[in-house]
Amino acid sequence: MSLTNGILHPTPTTAEERPRVPITVITGFVGSGKTTLILNLLPQLRKSNPNYKLALIKNEIGDNNIDTQLAEAAEMTGTRELLGACICCTNVGQIGHALAELDEEVRPDRIVIETSGSAEPIKLVVELNRLAAETGRYELDGVVSVIDVENWGGYASTSYTAKLQAKQTDVIVMNKWENVSETQYETCLDRLGDMDVGTPYLKSQRGRVDVDLLFGLDAKMARDWSDESRSQSHSHSQDHMGEMECLSVTLSSNERGVGVNMPKLELLLRSAPKDEVFRIKAILYTTAAPKASDGTTTAQGSDAPGKLSRYVLNWAFGRWTWSFTPSPDTEETVLRMSIFTAQYESNKWQKRLEAGQYIAVDRPHHGADLTIRRV
Repeated sequence: MSLTNGILHPTPTTAEERPRVPITVITGFVGSGKTTLILNLLPQLRKSNPNYKLALIKNEIGDNNIDTQLAEAAEMTGTRELLGACICCTNVGQIGHALAELDEEVRPDRIVIETSGSAEPIKLVVELNRLAAETGRYELDGVVSVIDVENWGGYASTSYTAKLQAKQTDVIVMNKWENVSETQYETCLDRLGDMDVGTPYLKSQRGRVDVDLLFGLDAKMARDWSDESRSQSHSHSQDHMGEMECLSVTLSSNERGVGVNMPKLELLLRSAPKDEVFRIKAILYTTAAPKASDGTTTAQGSDAPGKLSRYVLNWAFGRWTWSFTPSPDTEETVLRMSIFTAQYESNKWQKRLEAGQYIAVDRPHHGADLTIRRV
């Protein structure tokens, strides 16, 4: 038996008897805080139901599954990563397979799909509605768009996709507003008004939103996507993939116990201009305790000074944080990094990185292999 809204129901035994799996799509430009928002939902769900199963499908243009490892560390029930291309284009056909795997293997109570920063929500909505009708297993609960208030005014003026993400949604989450003035916040709302965006919006509290405001959207409040889906499902008037470029960086060494040269890396984090570099994500090893942009030191690093430890870097528009993460059983490279740049900026940054200006091992006399490619 299972308990739902105070009513006992027989435990389903077949796929046909199980209730449909609700799907929430969370979209937004790179660095807007989508992953943080998702990870902050899980503790709320587990507080009311310790056995709640939340699964994640994560799409990334690059080739590093950094955010998925964060989700797994946060005890997400199941994760699938679609790497290498935008979910609304070449990856859209993989959605059905990823959904079916999660549905069969973990039987989640809900699936969240986190799109890449360049995805057009409407194209994913079309595919999800098709899969729902075809399989009878899923239902689209809503589309949530996350806006980085501090930086949105800069990229929204040039990004066609950022505008679509603000319009093709059921709810807008105004994120990272705490560091701007009231005038700047009102300007952001005015920009949304100028774009003729009538979508309801709400403020996050440092990346946290009450789960009841994002899940279980009232059907009367959710948008009717049918007309817009039909009008846009066969069109792709803008090359949204060209708005952003991605560099994949790998640093490896044949020697054991080698970490990243942190002073050089911190020079990159401090100097990368926000109009050229949108996002930097990395998994790396270091013996130094890394410091966030606000000067705080990662706790696990300070507890074990001099020990080689594994960390996840999350950099967006000039601010960054670190998260300690246990090392896997198998040996890994010293550093794996994805750098998302504005259009036409990746070549310049690739040359700087190849020159060893920012990425190197912490032992200069030990051989290292630095590989950088555009993906």
